[in-house]
Amino acid sequence: MKHLLLPLTAVLLAACAGPPETLVVKHYMLRDQERSGSEDPMVRMEKSRRLHGAVSMAERRQRLGQYFTLVWHDPEGVGQGEVEVLFQYQQGASASRVKVMKKTFPADAAEGVADFAVIGDDYFDNGKVLTWRASVTRGGRELASRQSYLWR
Repeated sequence: MKHLLLPLTAVLLAACAGPPETLVVKHYMLRDQERSGSEDPMVRMEKSRRLHGAVSMAERRQRLGQYFTLVWHDPEGVGQGEVEVLFQYQQGASASRVKVMKKTFPADAAEGVADFAVIGDDYFDNGKVLTWRASVTRGGRELASRQSYLWR
């Protein structure tokens, strides 16, 4: 009986996993330049990663702001056209103006990661991102989208 329990448990756990989401949005806000030992290790690592290579205080200040990482997954659509990842957002000081950033991936890509950043002078002059919408399209057809609560 015990020798059947382990394979059965593995099968049940694998069945619960499910397919990966088509689009996942990860948000990180880098607020200060200080490296504190009291922070959570994951936060400390992310801060170190974002500040890596910035030597002077001016360079480090230009890295402050908001980072958005969009992870997309579409193995079924390979070869059906280019993939375009679109990030639309509004900032606090730019009124109702919608700004757009985009990245394109080749048609043979099954998955990818697109990083978008609102940092440095853009962040300090126009304010933080208040609302955003992210979408991924392949060959002009929208595969998935995510948006913040305040997006219109």
